[in-house]
Amino acid sequence: MSPSEFEDHGPRITRAWVLHPDITSNRGRRPAGPALDEAVALAAALPDLEVVGSDIVPLPKARPGLLFGTGKIQELGAQLKAAEVELVLIDGPVTPVQQRNLEREWEVKILDRTGLILEIFADRARTREGVLQVELAALSYQRTRLVRAWTHLERQRGGLGFVGGPGETQIEADRRAIDEAITRLRRQLSKVAKTRDLHRAARRKVPFPVVALVGYTNAGKSTLFNRLTGAEVLAKDMLFATLDPTMRAVTLPTGLKVILSDTVGFISDLPTQLVAAFRATLEEVLEADLILHVRDIAHPDTEAQAEDVRTILAELGVAQATPLIEVWNKTDLLEPPAKAALEAVAARHETVMTLSAWTGDGLDALLDGVTRALDETRTRREVRLGHDEGRKRAWLYAQGVVEAEEQGEDGPVLTVNWTARQEQRFRMIGQG
Repeated sequence: MSPSEFEDHGPRITRAWVLHPDITSNRGRRPAGPALDEAVALAAALPDLEVVGSDIVPLPKARPGLLFGTGKIQELGAQLKAAEVELVLIDGPVTPVQQRNLEREWEVKILDRTGLILEIFADRARTREGVLQVELAALSYQRTRLVRAWTHLERQRGGLGFVGGPGETQIEADRRAIDEAITRLRRQLSKVAKTRDLHRAARRKVPFPVVALVGYTNAGKSTLFNRLTGAEVLAKDMLFATLDPTMRAVTLPTGLKVILSDTVGFISDLPTQLVAAFRATLEEVLEADLILHVRDIAHPDTEAQAEDVRTILAELGVAQATPLIEVWNKTDLLEPPAKAALEAVAARHETVMTLSAWTGDGLDALLDGVTRALDETRTRREVRLGHDEGRKRAWLYAQGVVEAEEQGEDGPVLTVNWTARQEQRFRMIGQG
């Protein structure tokens, strides 16, 4: 053998084909074209996959055994063989029986939408909690598969092993082994959750308002986050580029400091076990003083994406009373007449802003909107502090709410003009 045969050529690339079953009897289904585009983008988010083809497959209804009809199975099989496909990604749910039968018919590996999203989550998770949450979600998913190979507990790559990888072995995941692993992971997550609670308590002691960026995946949240903070958070034109929340302090033009939180992107038909697994990751949204809902306003399916985000926020239990600004992003991708029309619509709504996070156009207006949203109705009060409460006094001055100060017998007496949130945070100083 020549020396070149021993060279490391990097991770092996798997040739993949994406299929979107368009089940015509499902009246609530999404338009097939955008749905297929999104599925292809999901597949492209994995670095060791090459999508060599994609198809929309119209179906009156899903067949219990093979999902597709016999004729379509043969037609697709010939396509896959000619393209030397090794993995077929089916954009929708696939039962264990359908998966096994399709793999036998086509002699390829099959991955459904849930499995693909789990792979991406595993590849992107960075924090200890994120990794554990992905493992737990993957095991819960595997448990429903009854008979399925799983290799992620001893994987040699970033993903979960559904796609494959070096040294892959086929191991039947019996329920006892999975249940033991789930129990262990939940125990580890419980410890991580306690640490997270301590961090949250520490943030409450420095109680700046929290502004959370949410939105459909690939809407431009991380680009906006980087633009506002100068942080080098992964920002690529790629679905699910961010999984673990990143938090940074930002000073608004008025001098008010806020904590900006970048979160995982939402997506339609997010598997139930993933919503549950990532609830902790999205807890920053639950505690936010202000939510910025970032939308890719140039996307043809932007309205449906926005509705998906609203639905998930409601499922997470985000209070309707939490102020929310819709940020219509990516205006740089619009033609001038469309951009002008959009800006005219946004101007009629106080809680809608247009901008391009990529160019920075509209950023100043957004910051003004954030300031207004956080600068609620103020109340003037007299606050009496003890001589030993210098920390509270310093906090009030840092918030810029002190109008006057006098010395009383027991300590300083301050006249403050503050918002209800500031008052609530003030009461929490020194607690927990």
